[in-house]
Amino acid sequence: MASPSLTTPRPLGRRQFIRTTAIPLVALAMPGGAGRAGAAETSPWRMRLSFSSVMLSGLPIEDVCERAAKLGFDAIDIWCPFDRCKHLADVATRLGPDGLKQLLAKHKLALGSFTTYCTETEKVGFPAYADFIGKFGGGVVVRQSEYIRVKPEELTTAMRAFFEKLKPQIELAAQAKVRLAIENHGNALLGSLDSFKAFVDLNPAPRHVGLGIAPYHLQGIKAPVEEAIGIAGSQLLFFYAWQKAEGMNQLPGHGPADFVPWLKALAKINYQECVNPFMHGNPTPEELTPGIVKTCTYLKDCHAKALA
Repeated sequence: MASPSLTTPRPLGRRQFIRTTAIPLVALAMPGGAGRAGAAETSPWRMRLSFSSVMLSGLPIEDVCERAAKLGFDAIDIWCPFDRCKHLADVATRLGPDGLKQLLAKHKLALGSFTTYCTETEKVGFPAYADFIGKFGGGVVVRQSEYIRVKPEELTTAMRAFFEKLKPQIELAAQAKVRLAIENHGNALLGSLDSFKAFVDLNPAPRHVGLGIAPYHLQGIKAPVEEAIGIAGSQLLFFYAWQKAEGMNQLPGHGPADFVPWLKALAKINYQECVNPFMHGNPTPEELTPGIVKTCTYLKDCHAKALA
């Protein structure tokens, strides 16, 4: 049984067909993977929301998917062992690729992404799940860059070295039909706007590796989120709807951040993957559910304003 796909073509109506086929030739000539310029908009940008399973790390993945579907999410982001979350390890060993497809189909969810951070305490990363993900059918896989501090004058050299070390995973990604989304973080190689520019310019395999943006960490260095989105362009593969605040205020619509400019920037580059409302912490399901309802309503309102 096939799982729903975020990229499955939908039948076009007459008006949408006319809009879609009327793209200027100059837009068709733009390079698809070279980075900073986004694809030309041919129709109103559609925001797809994905739920990160780590926010309900204490529940079985079946319960997480059921709750995500009832809350109106389009897709699920399944996390590897991180803190208390064991969802990806459980899915890979207990359900298998076909079992996961059946679970997603039951709840009419697409697979938004797999998250496979490799930390000092949890040393298992993407390679441990590559076979399972490949048999499932591939998808976006989120992972970290390197947790190192780099002087500005050493950034290009350090980024080249990172991509060189990443080569085996890039090759594995190609085999497993995966696109690796490398997320920015504080005190990391991928942490500043300049590092985003270096990444985009030096990326040796844009078909298989791109960027994940965490506004929380960009706000920590007072870097404009919409500028980071513009730099990433067609190489943006993952976006956390996440702001720098404490507790539930990390979620959109709870803390002070205005998400309209960020969604406007995503629409401008015609971002094709999911928007992931996110927070760290361990709220109970009873605490998280009303918070997420408020978040989804807020993001949909921001989406409408961004397109106005």
